[in-house]
Amino acid sequence: MTDLDAPERGAVTGTGVRSRPRAALPALCATQITSWGIVYYAFPVLNPQITTATGWPAGVTAAAFSAALLVSAVAGIRVGRIIDRHGPRTVMTTGSVIGVLSILIVALAPNLPVFIAGWLLAGLAMAGTFYQPAFAALTRWWAPDHVRALTIVTLAGGLASTVFAPLTAALADHLSWRATYVALALVLASVTIPAHALALKAPWPEPQISTTLHTVGGTDQVARTRPFWMLAVTLTLSAFAVSAAVIALVPLMTERGYTSTEAAWALGLGGAGQTIGRTLYATLARRTSSTTRTIALVALGAVTTAALAVTPGPYALLVALSVAAGTVRGNLTLLQATAITDRWGTTHYGRLSGLLAAPTTTAAAIAPFAGAVAAAPLGGYPQLFIALAAVSTGACITALKTAPVKLGGSRS
Repeated sequence: MTDLDAPERGAVTGTGVRSRPRAALPALCATQITSWGIVYYAFPVLNPQITTATGWPAGVTAAAFSAALLVSAVAGIRVGRIIDRHGPRTVMTTGSVIGVLSILIVALAPNLPVFIAGWLLAGLAMAGTFYQPAFAALTRWWAPDHVRALTIVTLAGGLASTVFAPLTAALADHLSWRATYVALALVLASVTIPAHALALKAPWPEPQISTTLHTVGGTDQVARTRPFWMLAVTLTLSAFAVSAAVIALVPLMTERGYTSTEAAWALGLGGAGQTIGRTLYATLARRTSSTTRTIALVALGAVTTAALAVTPGPYALLVALSVAAGTVRGNLTLLQATAITDRWGTTHYGRLSGLLAAPTTTAAAIAPFAGAVAAAPLGGYPQLFIALAAVSTGACITALKTAPVKLGGSRS
């Protein structure tokens, strides 16, 4: 047995002690930072330079990026099923290779159609390397103590923009956007491909099967239940409201007379709030039921969004509200990561989480554009934030119906 395959102390299950590869968690932390940083966060930094250099419409290049997120949402369903059966190593290693190829295609694209094709391919890479497959791996290997592992990897993932946005900007100051993407592709290849290939080799354990919930019928039985669909609706509405509010925060503040730099700082400090929120989730999970936790966090999302809508200043108060909203967003990330396990166990986690992520990822992809389009008819960004708070309030109502039915008909 190699060090990479050495098990840590795990949960005792019907199949013995669950194997926890020592290298998996640090490797996934490194690959989440790198994958998100290069495949996702480099684009908003480079897009102005891309459109200036090529003459391609900014709306079209942004739409290509959004299309990648939509591809990721659809492909994630199949990815989850493969991981359930075979583990994460092949999927995540292949996703890393596809990610490198897609970024190189984007960098070398001679025309807009090839550029768009590169981003569509990047969507497959996102499905195979971003949070969903990492969550599936850690949930199976670390269950029932998976919240700690998920928290650690999302804390690391939260550093992606902190590391790669300034790094991308620094490279772009000295290189063309194409050369910058080539350099980033080399970093992506050197970090993620070997990490996924070498650190995820441990045997894939049998899932823990819930003895109290209706999971014995398999994925299709769970996916057809009312609680699952209500959970999907809840998280989709919440994802739409949160994603639109994040992108709309800068124009909200500039509309109120703050400088773009002040608005950017407020947005950035909101990102720091996400890290704070993720450190608090494990304590929240121990002290609340899955349904109560869902309602509370979605409700807090509505409250912070509404507070930003009705608070014109002072600046320090708006920054504090942005940090508070970020804290809620950090918790919501882990809420989605644990929503399946909390209700139906780990048996079909990959497949069910893929089904759950498809509409939420789609909502997150279209929300920034929808928010920008809706702001003017609504009368401005404060009114948009009120509307987004109303969407989150609707999500609170559907969250009431997300408790899974136990054998015997009682509610959890």
